[in-house]
Amino acid sequence: MSARDETLGFAYGILGVAAFSLTLPATRLAVADLDPIIVALGRCAIAAIPAAALLLVARTRAPARADLGSLGLVIAGVIVGFPVLTAVAMREVPATHGAIVLGVLPLATALAAAIRGGERPSAGFWIAAIAGSALVVAYALWQGAGSLHLADLALLGAVVLGALGYAEGGRLARTMGAWQVICWALVLSLPLLAVPLAWAIAKHGVNASPSAWAGFAYVALVSQFLGFFPWYKGLALGGVARVGQLQLLQPFLTLAASWALLGEQLTVPMLVFAAAVVATVAIGRRMPVARS
Repeated sequence: MSARDETLGFAYGILGVAAFSLTLPATRLAVADLDPIIVALGRCAIAAIPAAALLLVARTRAPARADLGSLGLVIAGVIVGFPVLTAVAMREVPATHGAIVLGVLPLATALAAAIRGGERPSAGFWIAAIAGSALVVAYALWQGAGSLHLADLALLGAVVLGALGYAEGGRLARTMGAWQVICWALVLSLPLLAVPLAWAIAKHGVNASPSAWAGFAYVALVSQFLGFFPWYKGLALGGVARVGQLQLLQPFLTLAASWALLGEQLTVPMLVFAAAVVATVAIGRRMPVARS
């Protein structure tokens, strides 16, 4: 990996993290009026429309048979698993709480990259990654008065599946292309989602406020579609484990967005934790990560 590729990878990764930082607040807006299954599966169904159009316009070749298994893991991770579990959790806990719990996602992504992607982070990298994750978890426990919510089980499940989808998608993007991975995953998942989505709509209906529809529109078009373009590109160029550590910043970007857009409180301890996490990301970037 060249220094230029690594720098570009980080630049693309930051764009992806910025796009994803509003996912939980937007999801919470959506599930205030809409059933979580409708939000989770509906966002994928809507995102599949521009994905299919883009594949047709670009005349993209169908995935090779050897890539279908990897696309299946992407679908399980970021098309079904992560959206469903986070939507369920956002019915129970604030977006700010969910954002902090998801702070362990970069560490899980690095583990998935080591298992699935052939990346071999150094001991120094693991120390920095664990330190950053520990800071985020410490902040979550401190904010929760030393306890976690039942919804945290759903969030931790989302961490596992999201990490798998990120690592597998980043690996596949090296050969297939970043936007092609998410587009094919969305299109191939649509037949699987149609029946449960139709059932959920028939049972719960889709009457919702404008704010709920605005949140749904964001998670469908940005979180589930456009945000993956720079994210998978960054993972492919800079390495899944290394670029994935940028997600340690996502909880604090979410908190900052909540302050700017919703008027929620931004405290000095929050800024101190954020600065410490930034330091672990900077240290981790300097640590070697080998690729097989």
